[in-house]
Amino acid sequence: MQIHLTDRQQQVLWATVRHYIATAEPVGSKALVDEYNLSVSPATIRNAMGVLEKAGLLYQPHTSAGRVPSDSGYRIYVDQLITPSEPLARQVEQLLQDRLQQKNWSLEALLQGAAQILATISGYITLITMPQTRTNKLRHLQLLQIETGRVMLIVVTEHYETQSVLMQLPQTENNAQLDEEILARELQILSNFLNSQLRGRSLSEIASLDWTQVDREFQQYAEFLKNLLAEVILRFQPSAGTQILIRGVSEVLRQPEFSELQQVQTLIHLLEEEQEQLWPLIFESPASKQLGKRVTVRIGAENTLEPIRTCTLISATYRQGAMPVGSVGVLGPTRMVYENAIAVVEAAADYLSEALS
Repeated sequence: MQIHLTDRQQQVLWATVRHYIATAEPVGSKALVDEYNLSVSPATIRNAMGVLEKAGLLYQPHTSAGRVPSDSGYRIYVDQLITPSEPLARQVEQLLQDRLQQKNWSLEALLQGAAQILATISGYITLITMPQTRTNKLRHLQLLQIETGRVMLIVVTEHYETQSVLMQLPQTENNAQLDEEILARELQILSNFLNSQLRGRSLSEIASLDWTQVDREFQQYAEFLKNLLAEVILRFQPSAGTQILIRGVSEVLRQPEFSELQQVQTLIHLLEEEQEQLWPLIFESPASKQLGKRVTVRIGAENTLEPIRTCTLISATYRQGAMPVGSVGVLGPTRMVYENAIAVVEAAADYLSEALS
């Protein structure tokens, strides 16, 4: 649902979020009058805050308290009311260059050093995925009939890794009447088509192909091909395991949002024992990236994992050439200094891309 705010309402929302980020205390109209030059009366500010509350952008944790930003309020703040801090971005990039320009460093040492620097500067948990240097370009694909109505796709990559995927053929009038010899011939033609389209492409490239535009003779297989290749991409997805470097946990746990022991325990368990669940949120394929946005910001309930549904995760991919190979991110409470955190993540992604290139 699109929410249209007046300039005054945007000013009040901006000031409320800024004040809450700074103090962690519910915000009243008097605080905004005293600390922000809004040039209006407390009554006007109270009225604007009431409108913002009705729109779901602010809420009162207690009836007698001031207001606190909701996830939706933070979302508008991030998308419409701030820009990343360019001075901080330059400072971060310079710091990374100054401290990490040692030619004898291993790649892992470089990433660990970057993670520690980002955690110190941001004050949030830093997560950097190890680069997926093997881009898994496809070498050969072959479709074979296994039994009636079921086929197997065998995939070979440039590194001679193989995967096989079983799928049900789409039921059409044509293939329902085909004998095995004709079906085998048609599968071979389809295999040739797949090889002509996909040989030499990486998995990240085929994730974004539009299979609704296939040649007319293969149109009936468009949805089948799309599902088949989605399964291939899933099978070749790198195992997350220990491939996420994590720094800054002790710093962020001092924030008041993490005062409950149970919440801390579930977060620590996720970071230490269940990193594979974090992987899809941090290192997303190009097909799942927010269109036109370099940095992904997941606020509160936008995170699908329960232990971080009160947190914000900000991430950006870093590249080797044109290929996304890893991701850098920060994780902290939704009460985050967004213009700084976004700048830090973006600067680190730029630095790591340059270092790998």
